[in-house]
Amino acid sequence: MSLLHDDGRGDASVVASHFRDDFYRCLRAHGDELFELTDALLCADGPVRTPVDLTLLAEHRRGHGALYAALNQGRIDAGGLRRTLAALPQPRAADDRLVLAVDVSNWLRPDAECSPERLFCHTFGRGRDQHLMIPGWPYSFVAALESGRTSWCQLLDAVRLGPEDDVAEVTAVQVRRVVVDLVVGGRWREGDPDILVVFDAGYDAPRMAYMLDGLPVEVMGRMRSDRVMRRPTPSLKEYAEAYPRGGRYPKHGKEFRFAKPETWGEPNAATVQVTDRYGTAQAMAWDRLHPRLTTRSAWIDHDGELPIIEGTLIRLEVDRLPGGGDPLPLWLWSSATGMTGADVDLRWQAFLRRFDLEHTFRMIKQTLGWTRPKLRTPAAADRWTWLIIVAHTQLRLTRPLAEDIRRPWERPMEPNRLTPARVRRGFRNIRPHLPCPTRVPKPSRPGPGRPLGSKNQRPATRYDVGKTVRRPESIIERDQARP
Repeated sequence: MSLLHDDGRGDASVVASHFRDDFYRCLRAHGDELFELTDALLCADGPVRTPVDLTLLAEHRRGHGALYAALNQGRIDAGGLRRTLAALPQPRAADDRLVLAVDVSNWLRPDAECSPERLFCHTFGRGRDQHLMIPGWPYSFVAALESGRTSWCQLLDAVRLGPEDDVAEVTAVQVRRVVVDLVVGGRWREGDPDILVVFDAGYDAPRMAYMLDGLPVEVMGRMRSDRVMRRPTPSLKEYAEAYPRGGRYPKHGKEFRFAKPETWGEPNAATVQVTDRYGTAQAMAWDRLHPRLTTRSAWIDHDGELPIIEGTLIRLEVDRLPGGGDPLPLWLWSSATGMTGADVDLRWQAFLRRFDLEHTFRMIKQTLGWTRPKLRTPAAADRWTWLIIVAHTQLRLTRPLAEDIRRPWERPMEPNRLTPARVRRGFRNIRPHLPCPTRVPKPSRPGPGRPLGSKNQRPATRYDVGKTVRRPESIIERDQARP
């Protein structure tokens, strides 16, 4: 597991102190309340059930009215906070490479009819292969992953997806912004390995590689098992030998069907490794494979000739899964070419580290209470999300300082192997040694509120759920939609 370090700032206590000061400067309105609310998140005993319960803690010196006013009317400099997060010491992979994971987590709000900008969020039900669409706010997260088995990662950005947004376009802008902040913050320098950005099957990896062109990144994503890709365009000599009678020179090579092994041919690289969790892991890689693009769906508005986006296709097969499920083959596509066997192993191992982000989602939902508040406006939800990210970041920064405050039935753990939830147990003992820039609260009295027996004269507006923009799927639909 990677340890925290920082050039010129010393130990973890100094790094955490600088981060708290920078976070306070990013709070533009109701800053004292937002800062103390974040500390209360970290010092609460047990999981957070409702935000108003945090006002009863000693770390929160203001009333419950200040809490609601801060969430509804506060202002956070999100750009400055993103740059602050990117400038922190970042975890790295085994080859000293930055690895970023991108995924969407949903804040489900099925009964919030008065909350605007809700979408139908795809969720998995309790039954086998049960897929449910529940209204809520989907958030796209970007996090830096560590090496080895761990439940830690560094959250760098969160963007709420709106009804008019194209997920791929919004994600590309988000990743580009994070990479630029990492470069400006000095976490990537000229000569370092390219930053590896890992996507799950919900993203089209070749399209993401095309939209992130020009950045020092390598895109890798999971592919569906029914995809069809194409081999490189044959040379003139190879084409003349295959078609002696001539004909039109092809733009794409032969087909590579994932479901038909007879179309695979010999791999360019093959490795075998024995692991503790998965048994024997066999990986095969084919170089310079690309999808055949058509002027439909995502490429409907592309001007000019469609590009050829080449990369390396990796097939990973293991003996068993930790949960006991059926170990189906895993297909990965990387925008890098010319990989060796060692490079292939590093790629699929980095992809497996992407699932560490799921531990973070579970922690911020079940322990920090990210999706617990019944906030009405999306702006308030965004503010609460940033507070959750800051709280999780402080846990990571103070990890070397935390003691193992364990339950009698729990096993002791090494200091640098503590989980985020166990670090949070000891944060109340660490907080007195960290700066607290908030001002002393002024005495006040609560307002009279609505008179007893009176009715609400301004009923809240009800909003529909779902996308408000339908994009054309074909050229005919595109031309018909144009004025």
